[in-house]
Amino acid sequence: MPSSTEYICADCGSLLGHSNPLTLQSMKDIHNQLCIVKRTKILAESSMKGTPPRAVKSQPVPSLEQQNKTSSVAQAGQPTPTLEQTVGTAPSSSPATIPSPTVGNTTISLTGSGTDYSKVDGPIDPSFKTKRQNAGTFQGIKVWGPVDPPGQLGIWGTEVCVDFDICVADGACIEACPVNVYEWLETPGHPASDKKPFMIREKDCIFCMACENVCPPQCVKIFQKG
Repeated sequence: MPSSTEYICADCGSLLGHSNPLTLQSMKDIHNQLCIVKRTKILAESSMKGTPPRAVKSQPVPSLEQQNKTSSVAQAGQPTPTLEQTVGTAPSSSPATIPSPTVGNTTISLTGSGTDYSKVDGPIDPSFKTKRQNAGTFQGIKVWGPVDPPGQLGIWGTEVCVDFDICVADGACIEACPVNVYEWLETPGHPASDKKPFMIREKDCIFCMACENVCPPQCVKIFQKG
């Protein structure tokens, strides 16, 4: 039997788990919306009864092609480039943890002479987009300045936004996200933590707010499109 911090889908057998009951409930709701087996059963039952299928409300369901693409990326097993290789500098013995399916434009470096900085306290400023300037991009993800690596990294993202100068790398956002938006990004030399949750699959966000709700230092802000 699953514990109060676990949920097993009766249709597909997927196991979800989280120590926060509210986050687990959010993950359950989203899984029930996305579960292909559940939707197939609903369509089959409706076809047998000759009635229109029940609508599955809320978020759009990804196609099988999109799901297979996500699965193949996770299982590809290809070697991961170092951070220095992604920004065009000399290789390092410490590899990054980002299995990037696509590499977008990168103008932000994670190395530099900015070492005279201290950890910044949260929460993230929700109006930062009107107060900060775009400092560049990292693998296609927008970065809002000021940026002075490695000690000052700014706020990253457009819809899925994380203040890297506040983040302490507790991992709650990565564990809570039901669609795997984040991957760890190594940021050696930063005063708050030496790795950050990089929103490499920002466009996959379904705006469930789970990551924002569970972040202890409150460094995450989600902006819905439109």
